[in-house]
Amino acid sequence: MNRPTLQQSKGHEFTRIYAMGAARGDLVVGNEELVEAINSSDEWIRQRTGIIERRRASKDITAVDLAVEAGREAIETSGIRPDQIGAVIVATVSNPAVTPSVSALVAERVGAGTAAAYDIEAACAGYAYAIAQADALVRSGVAEYVLVIGAEKLSDFVNPADRTISFLLGDGAGAAVVGPSDFPGISKSILGSDGSKWGAVGMEGTYVGFRAGENEWPTMRQEGQTVFRWAVWEMAKVAQQALDAAGVTAADLTAFIPHQANMRIIDEFAKVLKLPDSVIIARDIATTGNTSAASIPLATHRLLAEHPEAAGGLALQIGFGAGLVFGSQVIVLPGNPPALT
Repeated sequence: MNRPTLQQSKGHEFTRIYAMGAARGDLVVGNEELVEAINSSDEWIRQRTGIIERRRASKDITAVDLAVEAGREAIETSGIRPDQIGAVIVATVSNPAVTPSVSALVAERVGAGTAAAYDIEAACAGYAYAIAQADALVRSGVAEYVLVIGAEKLSDFVNPADRTISFLLGDGAGAAVVGPSDFPGISKSILGSDGSKWGAVGMEGTYVGFRAGENEWPTMRQEGQTVFRWAVWEMAKVAQQALDAAGVTAADLTAFIPHQANMRIIDEFAKVLKLPDSVIIARDIATTGNTSAASIPLATHRLLAEHPEAAGGLALQIGFGAGLVFGSQVIVLPGNPPALT
């Protein structure tokens, strides 16, 4: 059988992150505002989570609004034009509508025209998944530049009386522009899941149940100890796999940027990985809270603002959460905008 030869696009050998953007909720919510509902104290929250306060968004601000704000900053800082973006990927679990996607509206509002647009629902690992996707799109030639955003308004899904997760959650969005590079700037990604722990993080009830009157508005909840043990021990193995895949060691890192789930998890992670004192550890959770898919890019944005000398260094990032799902890769931290023609 004679078969015509298909043409396949050829992209770029290497990719990197050009710039970051961030948007945090406009409201600062201290522990003292939450403790009565969960019959607790500021001291208890600080000891268990390391959170002093969290950022939440006003009622009229949506995850889309946060994503647009973060995306615009990333584009402006990157040195590229919005119309050069070939794809927009938004990682979120808080789309205010089941459909259409957050990403399609974001693409229109940031000026990306008819760019490909789709959402990723991988909870706290969503940003790491989206970076892996962006890397693949650029290297395959599907898109020259990709806008990646993690955006959440988790306060829409909080039960103030829930002692398992309500006091952890915050609102915000973090964005990154990914494009071609003359050096490897994003390593092979380690992605996976453990569906045997599907029920460890999730919702109390469903939207279908809410409509039928079978449950109240669905809100977030978790099995704290199950998630803590899994995150510290199993995710440390995944982080090591990411280092191995990148061909580097912990001593080569400039920064460690884990999902901002809990300060205790971050501290234990550092011990298990035996990170040198020279490695800067992102601790954005203290004043932002746990923002799920937005937490890694928000933490990266803050780390670079506080430590500009870290630009150009290697960072290990890892996301993990509901599913249970996980994703990790080593990246070169962005610095000055590239010179483009």
